[in-house]
Amino acid sequence: MLPRMIPSYNPNDNEYGLKLLEDLTTNAYEVQQQVLEEILTKNAQTEYLSAFLNGHYDRKDFKKKVPVVNYEDVKPYIERIANGEPSDIISAQKITELLTSSGTSGGQPKMMPSTVEDLDRKTFFYNLLVPVMNKYVDGLDQGKGMYLLFIKPEISTPSGLVARPVLTSYYKSSNFRNRPFNRYNIYTSPDEIILCSDSKQSMYCQLLCGLVQRDEVMRVGAVFASAFLRAIKFLEDHWKELCSNIGSGHVSDWITDPSCRNAVSLVLSKPNPDLANLIEHEFNNKSWEGIVKRLWPRTKYIEVIVTGSMAQYIPTLEFYSGGLPLISTMYASSECYFGINFNPRNKPHDVAYTLLPNMAYFEFLPVEKHHEEVALCNGVSDQSCTKEEEKENLETVDLVDVKLGHYYELVVTTFTGLYRYRVGDILMVTGFHNKAPQFRFMHRRNVVLSIDTDKTNEEDLLNAVTQAKLLLDPLGFLLIEYTSYADTSSIPGHYVLFWELKTKEKNDLIELDTNIMEQCCSTVEESLDSVYRRCRRKDNSIGPLEIRIVKHGAFDALMDFSVSQGSSVNQYKTPRCIKSEEAIKILDSRVVGRFFSKSTPLWEPFRMETK
Repeated sequence: MLPRMIPSYNPNDNEYGLKLLEDLTTNAYEVQQQVLEEILTKNAQTEYLSAFLNGHYDRKDFKKKVPVVNYEDVKPYIERIANGEPSDIISAQKITELLTSSGTSGGQPKMMPSTVEDLDRKTFFYNLLVPVMNKYVDGLDQGKGMYLLFIKPEISTPSGLVARPVLTSYYKSSNFRNRPFNRYNIYTSPDEIILCSDSKQSMYCQLLCGLVQRDEVMRVGAVFASAFLRAIKFLEDHWKELCSNIGSGHVSDWITDPSCRNAVSLVLSKPNPDLANLIEHEFNNKSWEGIVKRLWPRTKYIEVIVTGSMAQYIPTLEFYSGGLPLISTMYASSECYFGINFNPRNKPHDVAYTLLPNMAYFEFLPVEKHHEEVALCNGVSDQSCTKEEEKENLETVDLVDVKLGHYYELVVTTFTGLYRYRVGDILMVTGFHNKAPQFRFMHRRNVVLSIDTDKTNEEDLLNAVTQAKLLLDPLGFLLIEYTSYADTSSIPGHYVLFWELKTKEKNDLIELDTNIMEQCCSTVEESLDSVYRRCRRKDNSIGPLEIRIVKHGAFDALMDFSVSQGSSVNQYKTPRCIKSEEAIKILDSRVVGRFFSKSTPLWEPFRMETK
C-alpha cells in the first residue's frame, strides 16, 4: 500500500520514520504517478492548465501539451494573484502567501505561490530529518541544538497577500510555533528570539542563549555555511559584551525588542561570573582555531549547507570547528522542498540528496558537460544553439529513469501551482536509495561570468579559486569570501575577483606578497575552461584576470546592502557573480590591493579523438 501524500507520524518514533522513507523510496515510480494524478485532478480546471489540457487531466497528455517554463513565463500569473485576482488562475487550492527567493542571482526576488497544505508538507519533511540523524548520531535527545535561525519582516502585495522568504513563512507559522514536543529538536533559543525581526538583536540573543547553555548543546548550525561563519564574525566583534552579560546576569540595554529581551532574560536568569571567565578565557586565546568545539564541548556536529557555492567555506569551517563533522541534511528551495541526505556523515564533497517522491512531480532535463567547440544549450540564450537543439534539450526524463553519473537540470510540478518549472539547479546522479535516485548539487544554471564566447559557471569558478588559494595556505591566510564580475568598462573586458582574506592568528593586518598574488591570478586563469583560455591566449578578447583584495567586513556590507534591497538574512548567500553597480561600488570602496595575471594561460586547439 502506498503512503499518503503527507503521512502523519510521531517524530519521536524513529523506527516508523525510517520505514516511511523506505516505503517512499521503494515505491518511487508509483508515488510519482500518484503525485502527478493528484495535482492534475485538482488543478486541471485552472486557467493556466486548461489552456493546454482543455480541462482534462490525462497524465499521458501532460508532457506533450504542457510546456517546460522559466520564471519569466509564470511571472505574469503570479503577479496577477499578487494584484488581487483569484488563486484559481494557477491553483485550485487557495494561495495564502507568496514565498520570495533570496534574490541574489540578479534582479528582484522571485515570488512563488504557497498554500496552507504546503506548510504541512514542509513539517512532514522536517520531521523526517530527525530519524535519519538519529540513525547516525547517538544521544541527540540528551541535549539541545544551538541553531541560528532568523526571520525577515514580510512585505504586502497590492492585494494584501503576504510575501516573505520561505523560512520566515515556516518559522512564523502555527506549524512551527505550536509544534508538538520533540525531544530530539529542542533549541537553545526561545521562539521569541528566533521571531525577532531585528537580525542584530536576534543574533546577539541567540548566541547569548547558546553560550549560557553551552553544557547542554549537542549540535550547532545555521541554514547556510556563510550564515554560521557570520555568527563567528559576530562573536569576534561582541564576545566581551556577551561575557559581561553572562557575568552580571543582565542583557545589554540596546536589546530593546520586548519579547526578545524578556525571553533572553529568563535564560540568563542570574549572574554567572565563573561561566563568563571560562568563556572569556577561550575567546582570549591567541588563535580561534577549534573555537566551536572549545565553546560547546559536547557538540557532535555542525549542521550547515556546504554544497554548491557553499563548498568554498569548508576550509574556514574546518579551521573553526575543532574537527567536528560538517553535515548538510536537506535540499530545498522557495519553489519546493526536494530531498534529504540519507548519509549525513559523508564528507562535504560527497554529499548527495535523495529526492522524496511525494514532495512534487520531478522531471529532469539532460545536461551535457561542455567541451571546447560544443555548443551547450541548457536553456541559456546562446546564438550558437539552433532551435532544433533547444527543442531536443527540453525533452525530460522521469525521476526513476535518470542515469548514474549523468547531469540534469531539475524541473518540478508542485502542489502549489508551478507546472514543469525549471528550478535552475544542475544536479549529478551519484547513486540510488531503493528506486529513488541520489543527486549531488553542482551549481546554479544562470550564475556565470562571460566576456566573449566564454561561459564560466559557479562550479568552474569555485574550482579555479580553490586551486589559487592553495598558494595562500603557507602564508597563514584564509580566504573567507569571494565574488566576481565581468568588467567590460575597458576593451578587452576582464574577470574581476573580490577576495576577503584573514590571518589564522588574531591579527587583522594583512601583508600581501605581490608575486604570490599575481600567481593566484594566473592559477585561476589556468584552472578555467578551454574556451576562456582560448579567448585569453588566441583571440585576445579577454584581458588579464584581476584579484582585488578588500578589507575586513566588506562582504558584511555587501550582505547588508542585499538585505536592504529585499533579500533575507536567513536565506542570504553571497552571489558568486555580481551585476549590480551599487554592489560593485560597495566592494570597490573597500579595496586595499589590486593584482593582475602577468602571464597568459596555456591553450591548445580542440582535437577530436580518432579510433
